[in-house]
Amino acid sequence: MKQGGSEAAKRAAGESAAEVVEDGMVVGLGTGSTAAHAIRALGRAVDAGLDITGVPTSFQSRELARECGIPLVDLDAASVDLAIDGADEVAGGDLVKGGGAAHAREKVVDASADRFLVVADPTKLADALSHPVPVEVLPVARTTVADAVRDLGGAPSLRRAERKDGPVVTDNGNLVLDCDFGTVEEPAPLGRALAGTPGAVEHGLFIGLADELHVGTEDGVTVQDL
Repeated sequence: MKQGGSEAAKRAAGESAAEVVEDGMVVGLGTGSTAAHAIRALGRAVDAGLDITGVPTSFQSRELARECGIPLVDLDAASVDLAIDGADEVAGGDLVKGGGAAHAREKVVDASADRFLVVADPTKLADALSHPVPVEVLPVARTTVADAVRDLGGAPSLRRAERKDGPVVTDNGNLVLDCDFGTVEEPAPLGRALAGTPGAVEHGLFIGLADELHVGTEDGVTVQDL
């Protein structure tokens, strides 16, 4: 698994995407260390007078946005103009997300936005997706979904919590299977197969959803249309 990039690179990417936000926008607030830099930058802008409303994608992003003074609203009460979110891996316009186990809510917010900006450091870039694909599953369906993943050529493993006994539980009360398919040459068919698996709530393949990629380095930011 790839090592995380430097904080300077993550900060540069997050702050670059935050600069795109305009007065009056409803902004989807992603989850993860790079998206957190965007949220902090937006908080500083709000403090300086920017008028925006945030739609958080997780408990983590909600708490950080509150700390930063960003007014919040639920997705069902607003239309998202722009979403800013990170990724575990980026290949062309396709992503693997879900390292923070928030990909179900992230996908709803990111897909509903008029524009979706991805923030990343160079360690997340790849020629083809090969990062294990997180699949959020109903607890009662853990075994049947794992069997279906194996039938699709994947190797599923239950995500375990790091500082407590037992599995990771999502904000939705579900479990996460990390499914290693090796190199995914055709992510769209795999995504459709996972989406159609009974008991699978959502998978971490984000296919064709991103509009713009901000890649931060310690020397600056590269912005690419997707």
